[in-house]
Amino acid sequence: MNHSEFQKLKKIPEIGTEMYDMMVKLYPICRSITGDGVRKTLDIISEQVPLEKHEIPTGTEVFDWIVPKEWNIKDAYVKKSNGEKIIDFQKSNLHVLNYSVPVHKTVSLSELKDHLFTLPDQPTLIPYRTSYYYENWGFCITHNQFLQLEEDEYKVVIDSTLEDGSLSYGEYFIKGESKDEVLLTCYTCHPSMCNDNLSGVVLLAFLANHLKNLSLQYSYRFLFIPETIGSIVWLYRNEQNVAKIKHGLVATCVGDPGISTYKKSRQGNAEIDQTVIEVLKKSGDDYKITNFEPLGSDERQFCSPGFNLPVGSLRRTKPPNFPEYHTSADNTEFVQATYLADSFSKYFKIILKLEENFGNFYSKNNEEEPLEIDSKNDQVFLSLNPKCEPKLDKTGIYRKIGGERDNDSLTILWILSYADGKHSLRDISLRSGIDFKQIKQVAKLLQTKKLLKRIL
Repeated sequence: MNHSEFQKLKKIPEIGTEMYDMMVKLYPICRSITGDGVRKTLDIISEQVPLEKHEIPTGTEVFDWIVPKEWNIKDAYVKKSNGEKIIDFQKSNLHVLNYSVPVHKTVSLSELKDHLFTLPDQPTLIPYRTSYYYENWGFCITHNQFLQLEEDEYKVVIDSTLEDGSLSYGEYFIKGESKDEVLLTCYTCHPSMCNDNLSGVVLLAFLANHLKNLSLQYSYRFLFIPETIGSIVWLYRNEQNVAKIKHGLVATCVGDPGISTYKKSRQGNAEIDQTVIEVLKKSGDDYKITNFEPLGSDERQFCSPGFNLPVGSLRRTKPPNFPEYHTSADNTEFVQATYLADSFSKYFKIILKLEENFGNFYSKNNEEEPLEIDSKNDQVFLSLNPKCEPKLDKTGIYRKIGGERDNDSLTILWILSYADGKHSLRDISLRSGIDFKQIKQVAKLLQTKKLLKRIL
């Protein structure tokens, strides 16, 4: 494949418009990490490329995780005693705490407030919150509406099911001349949010569609998976083949008006890192490069110490640095066709550059320098679950409601990501910017939970 292949594409703005139209079609669907919403989404993606669909049964063990029960929802609402419906799932699927168990009862205002989530700093927006692995129920509303609630008896209905079923994901493979693979992945689990979810889905669907009939050196594997648990499932099922992955990108948040931002792989100087940076430099547009951190999307799993694959993430504004993140404002007005088109163009040029460099690229050695530490003031640990993140909530040291962040959770992820015997706690502190005393304290906690083993 050469530059003439790029020239043969229909006009990039037209591709952006078609991507936007597909996003609008996907937007109303209530998705989660399992369920019919994901399957419906995969069916629509299959209109672009014929996906191979996989169903992984509830209870399947995947490293430290277990495939959860399947969640589906038909309706949900809250009514006042006079019959007025004040919260309505049919108006926004963000109104329901994702993975809420079925509920049908009357509650006081006090009890209702215990199950409400709002954004006081963004009082006109509905937040997105989840409770995947902790059975709970709740509603998400604007803070302005919360402040207007009056003493009353409220009828609460959540018509959902949480039962044994399966986790669904889609895969599309384009065979090239080589067995070496480029991995391109996005997630299909968020409900009605356009940038943080659907922008990556439509980009990869159209990218796969435009690559499928080209003559390629590399083979290309596209994954449409639920975030976190989906990548863990895929890595578990394909562990024997991951050595074929020579380059990878996670596509997310590619439709907002911000500049292109590239998050490097954990290796930091892999060919994919150098290639993306070269394409961004030549684009003539403003861009930003950030180092790897164990926050974000599925690059966390692909880059976990037990795999350390060369997988980065090219997006626009780094989440959560846009105010629409995980709110009802991440909608079809926020994401625009022109931004989708620009992201598509850059992804295609990256693939073009990888193809041109096939077999001729010399990459700097990514081996770590020998570790030297002051054993009196520093420590080195080894993760006992190096392949993907361990299931932290079952240890009692991780948040139960998804979509919120706290400092201890971030510290835990940093330590586990670099507890590979090659990075000391002081090195982790310097990389993360987290105070060394906090790093040391949390590492001790992880050791007591049998997640780490001290080796120096």
